[in-house]
Amino acid sequence: MDIILFGPPGAGKGTQAQKLSQKYGIPQISTGDILRANVKEGTELGLEAKKYMDAGELVPDAVLIGIIKDRLLQPDCENGFLLDGYPRTIPQADALSKILDEIKKPIDIVINIAVPNEMLVKRLSGRWMSGCGASYNVDTNPPKAEGVCDVCGDKLFQRPDDTSDAVSNRLDVYEKQTAPLIDYYKEKGLLKDVDGTKDIDVVFEEIDKIAAPFK
Repeated sequence: MDIILFGPPGAGKGTQAQKLSQKYGIPQISTGDILRANVKEGTELGLEAKKYMDAGELVPDAVLIGIIKDRLLQPDCENGFLLDGYPRTIPQADALSKILDEIKKPIDIVINIAVPNEMLVKRLSGRWMSGCGASYNVDTNPPKAEGVCDVCGDKLFQRPDDTSDAVSNRLDVYEKQTAPLIDYYKEKGLLKDVDGTKDIDVVFEEIDKIAAPFK
């Protein structure tokens, strides 16, 4: 089962990808997680990526494409994989297509989680993170104690790309560079839309129905 999970920032891709990965036993591959790990470790790649991430902009293709290819060649991807939020541009999609042809792993389905912009702004600007990786939202998923992680007890923080200015820029960048992928994959007969405004579990039920035939 080779799947791309697609949608704008704040659509809930990460949450749904985790649920799908756990149910079907396939690795969730998120360029965001890989890049943030590099930023935290202060690697050369991380320092380069940080400039773009802090401004809410897309990291250049040259930084990402090699990482994706190496990851897809790892043994845990032999029985399938789930790409979470990649590709993000038409050139990335073209490059990914070539890579997948080379390693003989065609994409089975592209699932697009659709959410209106006004809801995305509210979700993103209300998002707070913990050092352990847990994520909260002041409106939809608040911690039990204000400003404190339920899991590890650490103080919560807001990522630079979740501030209101960065959120507006991220959605702008998405509309210009990433939204064209909807038609790109629709023309290939791979795209399925899911209503991302619904409850998390309801959204997953819809995604699961789409994914199940490819297991």
